[in-house]
Amino acid sequence: VMEDPIQLKEEGNKYFQANDYEKAVQSYTQAMKLNKDKALQAVLYRNRAACFLKKEEYAKAASDASRAIDINTSDIKALYRRSQALERLGKLDQAFKDAQKCATIEPHNKNFQETLRRLGANIQEKLRIQFSTDSRVQKMFEILLDENSEKEKREKAANNLIVLGREEAGAERIFQNNGVSLLLQLIETKNAELILAAVRTLSGMCTGHKARATAILHYLGIDNICMWMSVDNEEISLAVCNLLQTITDCLLGQGKEEHHGKEEAVVLDTKKDLRMITTCLLEMLVSKKVSGQGRDRALNLLNKNIPRKDLKDHDNSRTIFVIDNGLKKILKVVGQIPEMPDCLPLTENTQLTASVLLNKLYDDLRCDPERDNYRVICEDYIKSKIDPQNMDKTLHAIQIVSGVLQGPFDLGNKLLGMKGVMEMMVALCGSEREIDQLVAVEALIHASTKLSRATFIISNGVTLLKEIYKKTKNEKIKIRALVGLCKLGSAGGTDYGLRQFAEGSTEKLAKQCRKWLCNTSIDARTRKWAVEGLAYLTLDADVKDDFVEDEPALQAMFQLAKTSDKTILYSVASALVNCTNSYDTKELVPELVQLAKFSKQHVPEEHPKDKKDFVVKRVKRLLKAGVVSALACMVKADSAILTDQSKELIARVFLALCEDPKDRGTIVAQGGGKALIPLAVEGTEVGKIKASHALAKIAAISNPDMAFPGERVYEVVRPLVSLLNTERDGLQNYEALLGLTNFSGRSDKLRMKIVKERALPDIENYMFENHDQLRQAATECMCNLVVNKEVQERFVADGNDRLKLVVLLCGEDDEKVQVAAAGALAMLTAAQKKLCSKMTEVTTQWLEILQRLCLHDNMEVQHRGLVIAFNLISADKELAKKLVETELLEILTYLGKQEDHPKKQHVINIARDCLMRCIDYGLIKPLSQA
Repeated sequence: VMEDPIQLKEEGNKYFQANDYEKAVQSYTQAMKLNKDKALQAVLYRNRAACFLKKEEYAKAASDASRAIDINTSDIKALYRRSQALERLGKLDQAFKDAQKCATIEPHNKNFQETLRRLGANIQEKLRIQFSTDSRVQKMFEILLDENSEKEKREKAANNLIVLGREEAGAERIFQNNGVSLLLQLIETKNAELILAAVRTLSGMCTGHKARATAILHYLGIDNICMWMSVDNEEISLAVCNLLQTITDCLLGQGKEEHHGKEEAVVLDTKKDLRMITTCLLEMLVSKKVSGQGRDRALNLLNKNIPRKDLKDHDNSRTIFVIDNGLKKILKVVGQIPEMPDCLPLTENTQLTASVLLNKLYDDLRCDPERDNYRVICEDYIKSKIDPQNMDKTLHAIQIVSGVLQGPFDLGNKLLGMKGVMEMMVALCGSEREIDQLVAVEALIHASTKLSRATFIISNGVTLLKEIYKKTKNEKIKIRALVGLCKLGSAGGTDYGLRQFAEGSTEKLAKQCRKWLCNTSIDARTRKWAVEGLAYLTLDADVKDDFVEDEPALQAMFQLAKTSDKTILYSVASALVNCTNSYDTKELVPELVQLAKFSKQHVPEEHPKDKKDFVVKRVKRLLKAGVVSALACMVKADSAILTDQSKELIARVFLALCEDPKDRGTIVAQGGGKALIPLAVEGTEVGKIKASHALAKIAAISNPDMAFPGERVYEVVRPLVSLLNTERDGLQNYEALLGLTNFSGRSDKLRMKIVKERALPDIENYMFENHDQLRQAATECMCNLVVNKEVQERFVADGNDRLKLVVLLCGEDDEKVQVAAAGALAMLTAAQKKLCSKMTEVTTQWLEILQRLCLHDNMEVQHRGLVIAFNLISADKELAKKLVETELLEILTYLGKQEDHPKKQHVINIARDCLMRCIDYGLIKPLSQA
């Protein structure tokens, strides 16, 4: 190893000349470690800087050049190298200074002059761009704030501004150029387009930039932001909501990584700002000036940002703050009564969203003392409302209990047990005022779900509701009472129980429900109850029949099914199950019926309108009305809304719709095939089986490319294979086999997929089946599958009876089985020579079966038999010799000598091919020589 720095430097220079910069760097670095001389050290640094420039490591090059300059300030080579490195790093003004020094030291050097000129021009350009962004920003604002600008110019400027606000440099430019105050001016123009552009630009500017977001929040003022969010314009209200969410994300430290220099010094008190936002949102909940939409936005923001995202995070201080400062405000929202004159502006979702918030806050609590505190606040608030002298006030108290029951149910149950609450509910039920009955009935219904712990409800609810049902003239109350009774189980369950209870009023009530469905001006809550009512009323066959004939009511129900509401989805699905009779019917044992008649017990008879032809008619009506599109839309709903129970109901309806093969094309055309796949993949066991069966019905007779385009067809294979399970019934097995036969005839990729899903053992089982149709379907499916190489390998493998089975099936009496089995054998023997000799070993009957095939009356079977004979003869001379010594030769000769005949030509030709092969082997002489 060299110890001399000068020698090492020389070595480095050689490497540099030879373009080996890596080795040069090593030599110079080694020399630096050993060197004691300052002047030499400067040379080593500037030489190593040259290497780094060549290696495009500009930061290292600049650093080494600076060290050389530290030793000698007028080291012109080091200065020039640093200038080059800095230019590449984009630091043009510093590069310009170094180049200037070089030019001062050597004024006549052309190279330095050229560099100075180039750098000067680049710096000018950079400044121009920066300035033009500034002037562009100014120009945009001028166009936007000038009322006389053309509409198109304005729109373009607005879009440019939004785009600019999304980029870091652009956002900073707007910010530095007094942009926030100009954006505020745009918001104050009251012009919707401009307000939207301004709010969206602000959102872009706040995204992922805590300091800027905080500054914008303080400049605009949280009160203003909440006021804009309260306007009655959906687009603006949503955009402002997004802006506030963006600011909140920054304050919570979510969003992009921070990227700022100087601002880090500013200490941002985010907790204080977050509390200010939260307080303002809580104020919005109870303000009369806020639109229903604004209230929903405030609730949604609280729902999204207050509870912890992750329960591992122990800090639930945001929730505690809201409970202490705003729980009463949320309770006030759930206690609103839309029919009362002093009601706050609400949308149809407001109160449910508020109940969801109550639930989320309750779930976010960490210990019993926190939960007790929550309960006490609720109890105190309700107590302050209960006043026997003032019914209106008391109504709000009961409505609050209803709201809590729809949120944290256990807590709602505790509130029901409060002194005075139940008495008040009874009093309201007995009141003459309809609004009192309405509120009380709803509370009873919410209390009577989910196995209420309030025994009072179970014992008295039925009586109270029956009283109201019989007494009231108001249909809105009647339908609620009916739903309540059905839920409590006194009337639901069978159409018989329902008819007996409602004493002939079911049709009248159903008619009213249908009217409400069609009347969009009626409040959404009543329409929701109407759908829920129909879910029970359609147990009655007369009601079903009328309902499906009422086109506007069906359309209105389909429309409602698109709303994001769990109850509505379930109710619509239930009503459709009832109309299509796709529920499980309990078989009546004839002996028991006789016994019941004998003992004078009532046996519910099947309603004439539940007989098959009526059901078929209803199915056709629903299909015509577009039920498939509605169901397809329901399937797309969020999993929180579309429960497994609802999925099962939808799958039942689909299966009923697919009953008639003639309708399956329509079902596919309206998106039914696509909708069934998720239903077959997840949900209840029953639901998955029903959906798979519907898919099988479609797959059995449709062109798979049309029914399940693209990759979708591969997703259908598993549901079909699941139906081959022996626990499924014969019809399901059969239709699944038909579907798989259809698929396996399409492509090898599909055949592979069927094999991968382990369908082969099941298909082989059904080839043994005693049931003719199943055996035939399975054999046809196998006939298509044997085209696949992997399936052929399984026939070639030792130790299985697959080939024997196919050979024996060729000898069956059932012609369709014979056609399929002979097809499979022809395919196998053509593809795999090994199988030709194997065929003669698996059973002693092989020859007899082959001869019968070749003499078959059905020309399709005969042709396939002859192809098998041809394959055996072609495979191997020994095998051909064996065949020539049997009666098969006579059969072939007889067939080959026949006159040409267009209908039989393919049979005659293959027989002649067999004979020609034997002649080629020299096993027989040509006919002329014989």
